Amino acid sequence: MVTKFKSLDAITGTGALLIVRLDSAEEALAVSEAAIEGGMRALEITLSVPGALDVISKLSTRYGKDGVVVGAGTVLDDHAAHACISAGAGLLVSPNLNPAMIATANRYQAVTVSGAFTPSEIVDTMQAGADIVKLFPAEFVGPEYVRTVTAPLPQAPLMPAGGVTPDNVKTWFDAGVVAVGVGSSVTKAARPDGDYRRVTAAAEAILRAIGEARG
Repeated sequence: MVTKFKSLDAITGTGALLIVRLDSAEEALAVSEAAIEGGMRALEITLSVPGALDVISKLSTRYGKDGVVVGAGTVLDDHAAHACISAGAGLLVSPNLNPAMIATANRYQAVTVSGAFTPSEIVDTMQAGADIVKLFPAEFVGPEYVRTVTAPLPQAPLMPAGGVTPDNVKTWFDAGVVAVGVGSSVTKAARPDGDYRRVTAAAEAILRAIGEARG
């Protein structure tokens, strides 16, 4: 069993959470496996993926013993939270604050990454017990917003989600984030020709860039 501490380390240790939001269970599974081969240790399968719970179950069974934390995304309430945890999710992600979702996750020692945007939302999210605050949508504000928010709130464990690439990841870590949410730059890398080795290479590239950004 992957403990909450190990699950958190899978995110903060690598500095990345892969957001898998794709059109089919087959593609989500293939992309996830290719990204894990490339070094990803924390993945979020969004509930918009058809058969998402089955994908989570398969991945957590195959890779949970290897220190990979497989989670669910767009978890909006406590009912969805319990279903995801029952399927094997050790991580729950939401675009907004739902205290009941966080409470359910904490009851079963699942990591929570809960969405917020304004300073008030960020404080409310931390107060509700979230482990990481997902800055969402991040692409509309950028790293300077993180610097501005963390000046009065240096304790806020922020993770931007949206628009993160190897080219800009250093600016986010320089601003003070604990990790970044990585999406289409990795998950859709195989779309041109169906070669999932592109996903593996893209995962390696973003993790290498994160390592360099952290010094």
